[in-house]
Amino acid sequence: MLKRYFMILTVGLSLAFAPVVSSAESSAMDAVRTSVEAILDILKKGDALDKDSRRSAMEVIIDKRFDFRAMSQRTLATNWKKATDAEKQEFTDLFKQLIQSSYVGKLEAYTNEKVEYVAEKAKGRKAVVETLIKTASADIPLNYKMYSKDGDWLVYDVIIEGVSLISNYRSSYQTIVKQEGFDGLMAKMKAKIEELKTTEAS
Repeated sequence: MLKRYFMILTVGLSLAFAPVVSSAESSAMDAVRTSVEAILDILKKGDALDKDSRRSAMEVIIDKRFDFRAMSQRTLATNWKKATDAEKQEFTDLFKQLIQSSYVGKLEAYTNEKVEYVAEKAKGRKAVVETLIKTASADIPLNYKMYSKDGDWLVYDVIIEGVSLISNYRSSYQTIVKQEGFDGLMAKMKAKIEELKTTEAS
């Protein structure tokens, strides 16, 4: 089940990793659709880009599309208010690295899924874009929670089969902070990032 969850998440993130677009010109759904085309353009370059260049390009795109500070604040929840400014910045940096290290390397494996754009539910500056990832065996609902900031649509959560990415991390991180404090959480995040890099390198 966990393996399937991460596979779905990898596909879902690949759909969102693209240059932000102006909300004055596009809806949140248009932004998601643009994202699909942009990430596939990178992957379709194939050998035209070496591995490091391709990864760097994806990481730049990720950083533009995702509001990692907003995601970090929601992940830590009440613990965010207890953290110092330095701890907030370190957590945000580590959380971004963790997401990138976890999923960028897997994006290349999932390029053939079909995407159906189901609906956009907008209210003020926020919107939820509902999509279906159509695989050979199932149709998987995947929703993007987004908000408009300075003319851009930014992702602050991804909902996969009803499960929130942020809630998933929040549950485990709250336990770690309670038992080991912020220092313990940071140490575990750093260790996980190094583990992922080592695995990728091998």
